[in-house]
Amino acid sequence: MASLKSLNELFTNTLYRIPDYQRGYAWTTDQLKAFWDDLYNLNDSKNHYTGVLTVKSVPQEIINSVKWNEEQWVLRERGYKAFYIVDGQQRLTTSIIFIQALADVYQAMPDNSKVHESDIYVGSYSLKEIKETFLLLKKPPHNIIATYKFGYESDNPSFDFLRSRIFNENSTQSVDETFYTLNLENAKKFFVQKLRGVFDIEGQAGLVALFKKLTVNFRFNLYEIEDDFDVFVAFETMNNRGKKLSNLELLKNRLIYLTTLYDEQELKEDDRISLRTKIDTAWKEVYYQLGRNKHHPLNDDDFLVAHWIIYFQYSRQKGDDYINFLLNDQFTPRNIFTRVEIPVTSLEEYELITDSDEESEDESAEDIVQNTLPVSKLKPKEIENYVLSLQAAAVHWYNSFNPVNNPDLTHQEQVWIDRLNRIGIAYFRPLVTASFLNESISSEDRVNLFKGIERFIFIAFRMKSAASTYRNSEFFKAARHLRNGDWTLKYIISLLDTRIQYSFYNGEEEETYFDYGYFKKYLEKHFQNGGGYYRWNALRYFLYEYEMELVQQRGSQKIDWNLFVKNEGDRVSIEHILPQTPDNKYWKEVLKPIPKSKRTRLIDTLGNLVPLSLSINSSLQNDAFDDKKKAKLDDRGNKVRQGYNNGSHSEIEVSLNDQWTHEEILERGLRLLSFMEKRWNFKFESEEDKIALLGLEFITEKAD
Repeated sequence: MASLKSLNELFTNTLYRIPDYQRGYAWTTDQLKAFWDDLYNLNDSKNHYTGVLTVKSVPQEIINSVKWNEEQWVLRERGYKAFYIVDGQQRLTTSIIFIQALADVYQAMPDNSKVHESDIYVGSYSLKEIKETFLLLKKPPHNIIATYKFGYESDNPSFDFLRSRIFNENSTQSVDETFYTLNLENAKKFFVQKLRGVFDIEGQAGLVALFKKLTVNFRFNLYEIEDDFDVFVAFETMNNRGKKLSNLELLKNRLIYLTTLYDEQELKEDDRISLRTKIDTAWKEVYYQLGRNKHHPLNDDDFLVAHWIIYFQYSRQKGDDYINFLLNDQFTPRNIFTRVEIPVTSLEEYELITDSDEESEDESAEDIVQNTLPVSKLKPKEIENYVLSLQAAAVHWYNSFNPVNNPDLTHQEQVWIDRLNRIGIAYFRPLVTASFLNESISSEDRVNLFKGIERFIFIAFRMKSAASTYRNSEFFKAARHLRNGDWTLKYIISLLDTRIQYSFYNGEEEETYFDYGYFKKYLEKHFQNGGGYYRWNALRYFLYEYEMELVQQRGSQKIDWNLFVKNEGDRVSIEHILPQTPDNKYWKEVLKPIPKSKRTRLIDTLGNLVPLSLSINSSLQNDAFDDKKKAKLDDRGNKVRQGYNNGSHSEIEVSLNDQWTHEEILERGLRLLSFMEKRWNFKFESEEDKIALLGLEFITEKAD
């Protein structure tokens, strides 16, 4: 039965709870702006259709449970009804957050600082009346029990957050923060800011008008699901409207739904409750880890794809095939209703499955071994194993994005995972995560894997310009085999090595050489089109690694990676020492011996590029070499650029030169390529090859 109801009508003698199969609060700024625009621009003489609110009565056995202790008094003594929200959670949650934000704005007004909420009025309603209508009731006479009119089931971390951070409940207990609680917090901040802006311009009359429009003019299409309606299927279908459910959210609902389909013989009630609790617990952990870094929350679908790669047999598939596999092949009602015969291998297993009351006197264990039983194709244990694996993977997934100063990781693990993130981890994050799921792997061996991955990425993708999918299927499979213990780390590392190098016997020992032909073609293209090494997509990473090598030798890190890669408009963090526009007298003299057709090669070659500890305005690059080595001051004596002699270790190294000509540029380029050989463990076949790779053959040819 459906009818249009205002918020006032919806909350009359009614409690609402968001059940465990529901996702958390998913609205972000775009949806909040749309909600605000609808509300603010609504003519107060008209109604606004807000959407469908689908609910289902909370079963009496749940109401009678301990979890509902704080709600029982209003349900029994005041005749309240309790409903689960099946569809419309996001809109209703937003409305309640708006009302709480309005109350906060009113109570923060200077004239109300010492006034009780019963004497603060929003139009003709006191704040006390508003809170009791929409937010909170307290059981008289002691007011110890507080009953929230709207919230989550009591064991949901979002409810603790909602009570503490949104409804301002005094509490000393710690509150878990997740991806969803971050959205709750941002929604409240959004509305507080908007309401303060209205108050500044329109005064209290503007706030009263908004409150009236929300509680009277916003209309919900209320629909109550009957008991015999499949609530899980309804949820999955209805929530494809509005802000679409993520695949991880759909999967949770599906798994909980499946627990209700097993018959009592195969899954007893206490096991059913235990399995459902494990699903809830797993998703709490997953969403905690995904939202753990409030500044950079992680995408839940990315995590689900990665775990699918780690857990199931990977095949080369595209798009949403992974979720089609999970929802349409693996975790389906069909796989529960489809029965398969399994042999009963022991009397104990037989009794566990069939719960036989008696055993015939002449029936022996040998007889029972020959029996078979029909059971669901998808066994409850398979669901349990899957959700426990998902839960275990979540923290390692988070750690792979947030390694720095992470106590869960050793120092070397932090260093190398940070390197992988800086270079661009590509498709290797599932393999990194899987390395933590295999408990037999030591930290030292794990670091060796990270080193192998980083080397593979640098050579295959940053030098050979391999396609982004190069060998991805092979290493996706490696993630699963590593987790299961089918492949060793040594074997996987050998795969990484053999895909990017070739070996050569020099007469005494085998050496590993790098086929730099692809890299040379890549650089040649950029030399011809302008930019040379400056356009190399791994330049920052390479120069930063060289700088870190110097830090290990001399101490005192002077370049912050986050600032080094930051785009600041007309500022540079990598400087051409010999500038791109060499109109200074000093540089004109330097370039005199160089053919005009080759000058851009000299300017854009590797040895002429240096990372700066502090970015500078690009106009400062044209200074003579001696001027670059020392700090530059403006007319007032303020420093406008850092000198090389007090800059990064790379700058200091450059500043030790008396001059900067093609000879110093070539010498530094060769030194950087020698570092490359050492750092990524390969060899160029000769110094001539290195000079050719620098694009400076003309210098040695001229010398000859």
